[in-house]
Amino acid sequence: MRKYQAIFMLLAFVTINTRAQEQVLLKDDAVSRALYNNFGIKVAKNQVEIAENNKSILNTGFLPTLTGSAGATYNRDDATIEFPGQFLESGEPRPDVELNQAEAQRYDSSLSLNFTLFDGMGRYYNYKSLKEQYQLTELQARETIENTVLQLLSIYFEVARLTENVNVFKKALEVSNDRITRAEYAFEYGQNTKLDILNAQVDVTNDSINLLNAQQQLSNTKRDLNVVLNQNLNESFEVDTVVAFIPRLQLDDFIAKARENNVALLQTKKNLLINEYDIKISRSGYLPTIGLNGSYGWNLNQSAASAFFPGTNNETYNLNLGARLTWNLFDGGSTNVRVKNAKIAYENQELLKKQIELEVDRDILNALDIYENRLSIYAIQEQNVVTNENNFERSREQFQLGRITSIEFRQAQINLLNAQTNKNLAKYDAKLAEIQLLQLTGQLLNVEL
Repeated sequence: MRKYQAIFMLLAFVTINTRAQEQVLLKDDAVSRALYNNFGIKVAKNQVEIAENNKSILNTGFLPTLTGSAGATYNRDDATIEFPGQFLESGEPRPDVELNQAEAQRYDSSLSLNFTLFDGMGRYYNYKSLKEQYQLTELQARETIENTVLQLLSIYFEVARLTENVNVFKKALEVSNDRITRAEYAFEYGQNTKLDILNAQVDVTNDSINLLNAQQQLSNTKRDLNVVLNQNLNESFEVDTVVAFIPRLQLDDFIAKARENNVALLQTKKNLLINEYDIKISRSGYLPTIGLNGSYGWNLNQSAASAFFPGTNNETYNLNLGARLTWNLFDGGSTNVRVKNAKIAYENQELLKKQIELEVDRDILNALDIYENRLSIYAIQEQNVVTNENNFERSREQFQLGRITSIEFRQAQINLLNAQTNKNLAKYDAKLAEIQLLQLTGQLLNVEL
């Protein structure tokens, strides 16, 4: 008996000592940590930042371009100039002229300004499209956050379920250990046989194994949660096992406004606007482009002396202003093709929007049915626990009075154990169904869970 009591005391000590060092991780705290630390959410936020940079006026072509340039050249010549057949006044042949280290330099610099006044409204609609793409990226980031929060809460509630199961198995082990003590006392007084003690020891062994397995599953699931939270895998914590369900009237209001808040539908609406702007951008190819240009330059030429002319320095300043109209009267039909394709893409997006609306409506109705079904199962399991608790207490009284066998008592204990673990499973299944319904209605990040 002492061996089995030692096992129980060791398990109890480990559980109590571990819990004494653990802090309670509330659902809101877990969500906040995930929003700050999760890798997927960080990547999504960076994508939003890129989209924000893209929609800046610096990326639209509305501003002029200013280009500066400068250059310098150096040239040195060594030359010999001959005059064949030429004579001086004295009748002597004209001597050769040698030019050594004849140096010439050229320096120039300029500033060029180009500004497009009108490009068929292409830049304007592109700017509008970039703004919509930024909002689309925000919605995509929101979808990533919602999926991460759903994953987080799924693991969080699994930790809560396993925590409650550990407590259930712990109580079962306490009862089984108490049976060993009573069986040994009864054996000493000749009220039962050694078989009752052996049966009790077998049950303690089974309950100890069940408890150890539940604790191992709990530890593994906590590590899964630490991965989502991007924190130390060995971080230890307790979770909140209290579950509150949202009132049905509030859920009905969420469902009624689902089309306005569902993230998938909002994304299709943004894509539809972007496709509409693509049509207008393509049409801008039919219109002319008007632009202004100007330049200001400086040049300095320093030429070396030659056989006939002295060296010169020539410095000039240049200012040039101009305007240009460009109209592509016929581009082989490429603009027309782009416009037609953009219209087809817009029609496809309209069809996709209708399909997603239908699918979202279906998913919401299915999720609502699942939620209601799981709530009903949870209510039944709660009542089942009450029934099995009454049955177990009656069976324990009868067992202590010797009116039922240890096998019958053990069966009542197993029935209670199963009822309690089934209730835990039903409770968190119902809560997860509610969370999935909230995600479909676009309210997952707006309500307190």
